[in-house]
Amino acid sequence: MPLASGIVQIFLQTARVGWFSPPRCFTFQDLNHEIYLFGVTMSAVFSAVIEAQIITIKDAHSGEPIAYVLGKCEGQNLVVESNTKGQLDIQPLVSCRQLILTHLGYDDKLINLSEGSPSPTVIEMLPTGFSIDHVVISATRWMQRTRETPFKVNTITKDRISLLNPQTAADLLGASGEVYIQKSQQGGGSPMIRGFSTNRLLYAVDGVRMNTAIFRAGNLQNVISLDPFATERTEVLFGPGSVIYGSDAIGGVMSFTTLTPELSTTDKVKLKGNAAVRYSSANNEKTGHIDFGMGWKKFAFVTSISANDYGDLKMGSKGPDEYLRKVYSEYINGKDSIFTNSDPQVQVTSRYMQYNLMQKIRFTPSVNWDVQYGFHHSRTSENSRYDRLIRYRNGLPRYGEWNYGPQIWTMHNFSVAHKTEGSIYDEIVARVAYQYFEESRLSRDINKKDRLVQTEKVDAYSFNLDLTKKISDKNVLSYGLEWVRNEVTSLGHIENVSTSNITPTSTRYPLSDWSSYALYLTNSYKVSESFSTYAGLRYNQFGINAQFDTTYFPFPYQTAKVSKGALTGNLGLNWRANEATQLTFNLSTGFRSPNIDDLGKVFDSTPGSVTVPNPDLAAETAYNAEVALTRVWGNVLKLDVAAYYTYLKNAMVRRPFTFNGQDSIVYAGELSRVEAIQNAAKATVYGFQAAVEARLIPHLFVMVRYNYQIGEEELDDGSTFPSRHAAPSFGQTYLSWRASRLTLQAGIEFMGQKDFDELPPEEQAKDYLYAIDAEGKPYSPSWTIFNVKSMYKISKNLVASLGVENFTDVRYRPYSSGICAAGRNFVLSLRAGF
Repeated sequence: MPLASGIVQIFLQTARVGWFSPPRCFTFQDLNHEIYLFGVTMSAVFSAVIEAQIITIKDAHSGEPIAYVLGKCEGQNLVVESNTKGQLDIQPLVSCRQLILTHLGYDDKLINLSEGSPSPTVIEMLPTGFSIDHVVISATRWMQRTRETPFKVNTITKDRISLLNPQTAADLLGASGEVYIQKSQQGGGSPMIRGFSTNRLLYAVDGVRMNTAIFRAGNLQNVISLDPFATERTEVLFGPGSVIYGSDAIGGVMSFTTLTPELSTTDKVKLKGNAAVRYSSANNEKTGHIDFGMGWKKFAFVTSISANDYGDLKMGSKGPDEYLRKVYSEYINGKDSIFTNSDPQVQVTSRYMQYNLMQKIRFTPSVNWDVQYGFHHSRTSENSRYDRLIRYRNGLPRYGEWNYGPQIWTMHNFSVAHKTEGSIYDEIVARVAYQYFEESRLSRDINKKDRLVQTEKVDAYSFNLDLTKKISDKNVLSYGLEWVRNEVTSLGHIENVSTSNITPTSTRYPLSDWSSYALYLTNSYKVSESFSTYAGLRYNQFGINAQFDTTYFPFPYQTAKVSKGALTGNLGLNWRANEATQLTFNLSTGFRSPNIDDLGKVFDSTPGSVTVPNPDLAAETAYNAEVALTRVWGNVLKLDVAAYYTYLKNAMVRRPFTFNGQDSIVYAGELSRVEAIQNAAKATVYGFQAAVEARLIPHLFVMVRYNYQIGEEELDDGSTFPSRHAAPSFGQTYLSWRASRLTLQAGIEFMGQKDFDELPPEEQAKDYLYAIDAEGKPYSPSWTIFNVKSMYKISKNLVASLGVENFTDVRYRPYSSGICAAGRNFVLSLRAGF
């Protein structure tokens, strides 16, 4: 019985005996009665106090609470279990003297509960690295055990982030070993998951959709707006997640949870903070970070500030000469001048800067209510698009400049959560958010005076209502609704770099808005202790309104409207043969509705071609089937393997088109072939993901991750070619030593080769990105790098990290990337906490 119930009993007992009644004549019989009632009252008080014996169980490395830890009293059969906050109520074990805590993935912990001695309030458990059952959030938006969900989810915890020391959120995802990262420039990072990328993947930050109506099929860099220092937890859900997240969630969902304000559990104010500095040699990175928070019993806040300065990135010394940056151009004294690079390994003009701010406030008027407000702001400096600057024409660089302007992201997120045992829901979360995105492109041909400047701004509004209800011990129902609206403003002008004269020109997008309305319902049913099912259904209505400016292009239309719907669902089976074996099977569908980038964009995808709007687009739909097996052999070995097949119907792809009956038009002063995004293809992706973790000896572990995927696109005539976003095979192998104060990690990361005939046609045409084979054709060579990382806890509040990345100084460029990765890179960081 909860503490509050005990206090209520005390009040009722005292009220019954008349302690609050008028005085009356007192007798010996009354005294006996009062002594009896006093004993009852004290028993209730003692019971209430005993019931308050809560132990919080935390990970010894990360400090995060551990859910579903089993507590068993030595010599007894009674077992208790910690909740999702790591809290274990030991009241049922009141006579216990030795408590054993067990959890797959952690060493057993023995706790002595001596009579007359106070029980510990916080217990730390050392991880062994293996767990078949842990808590995930991204699968359903609610905390859920992996034994209850058929989805494959990779969780990157805060302690792993500290060891990896990623420079950007893109690097953080790549370090998972299961997400491939493409980069067109240093200030970039476009994830590829299971053969899908860009607008066929979904980003969520604190439960809020980050995808906008101008997310394109080309590579994106929006993920770098997130701050790894302010990230508490990252989850990658593999496969379609459209039932919960809607449009774009075809290949997977990347869900980021940022720092949460911590409340105080005592009368004292809780003060907590961290400060960090980091230096990396390959790009002369200088990073500083600070976060601090204060918490009272009902109110708390946390503030986070990060600043990054990245210099020109230096590639490795051993690799293809085609990657070297031998010359570069600068606009000096009114003209473009070509310079010989004194160090061709330095990728000149790749430098940029960035800062991130975050402020979150939390108020809990009672244990059942949780109100939070979050503010996020990120801004980069101007950032050269490196892959455009290494194009050549007639022996000279094609562009005098090609830069992305500052990338700006701001989010206001207000949420209210409530817990109750009502007839409609047990838990409810209402979330309203506003986001502002701004990005721009600045390009100018070599020896030309006119600079094209295009700026895009998106105001994104969203509302989510998520509810869950436990129908019975076996049946949990979750349901909700979502509303999203994006308003797109696009600007364009031409600036003469000599005279500074500005002339209006065509914009990249029409003045437009994109809206989405959805209802969803999911049900998790526990058939037996070993078998459970999961099913979900979502209906989504989406609409686009666009107004085209005919000043610069004689569009055959001035407005375009789209209003269509999509129905998606999934069915999953989860079989747990025993505490060490789990088999899952999942059938799911996903969809991507056309957005403003698909419908209304005018741009040059490659020199000599121009993409024009197509107002007749429909949604594309993905059908996915996958099977996964997880097996643990004690604390010695863990195997995790998943195989999948995805079929994409009505795929939106860029194909030849006509504009006013013409297959070519003059764009930016050049006769260009007309193309448009069309529902003109089918695509299939299949592959598998495998991970093996083993404990060799105490504190020494080995981990291997391998990803293999094959993607093909099919045209209407039946011909096929490789999918652009199906990365080569890739993975990592690491050996780790984990002790209480020291963590060491050494291993390799690798990528397989893609020969010329394995490249899609659009990549075959980009010979400037790739190495050249013996036949003079571009190809993407394989590579392997060796990394060493260490983290040492100098004191309770001071941690030092030292790492050497690409120890052998390999010169390599990840598949489809426009910039080489770092050569040998020394990374040093220092973190202090209080």
